[in-house]
Amino acid sequence: MSALLGALRALLPRPCPGCGAQLGTQPGLCGPCRGGLRAEVQRHSPLRAHPEPHLLTLGTYSGVRRRAVRALKFGQARDLAGVLGAALAGGVPGGWSVQVVVPVPLHPTRLRERGFNQAELLGQALADTLGVPCVDALRRTRATAQQARRHAADRDVLSGAFQAAPGRVPRGAVLLVDDVLTTGLTARACQDALLSAGASAVYMAVVAR
Repeated sequence: MSALLGALRALLPRPCPGCGAQLGTQPGLCGPCRGGLRAEVQRHSPLRAHPEPHLLTLGTYSGVRRRAVRALKFGQARDLAGVLGAALAGGVPGGWSVQVVVPVPLHPTRLRERGFNQAELLGQALADTLGVPCVDALRRTRATAQQARRHAADRDVLSGAFQAAPGRVPRGAVLLVDDVLTTGLTARACQDALLSAGASAVYMAVVAR
């Protein structure tokens, strides 16, 4: 069924999720919206254990980025993952020496509800562009509420919510990928699990923060 829906989407005219202009047969975003996506490394990031800048993002959660993320997650516009992932890959510094890309996992219950993990789609597109593997190296062991909706005093529930799959984390640099960074607590919990499993460094790429 999903393949049939994808084929129909490719044939039917539809607006660009970013600006509303006619998209035509071009996948994802129109040319002007694509041209406005610029990945940059930010110095202020919630991840620990890194003295150097280590967060890559396309910008704030607003405008084209917000509309594109929502269309990807809730509008079944999965072709956006390729556009956004490639845009992120274009800003990855060579000095990061990324060996694998690891998407932030969804809990199995949420995955069944949505039918796909948007971070995994982004991660695969990013990894393909970089020429490295995209590895399903993390497991979400406990369902938690969205961090944007939690009170700060109640956010320690993420402690231990992620575990690394045995033998799937390299002794090298890992690029963690998600769609949006909010409080950063999910990112830190994933980083802790990856470092504990042997990763030498954990960097992060998100569409927006």
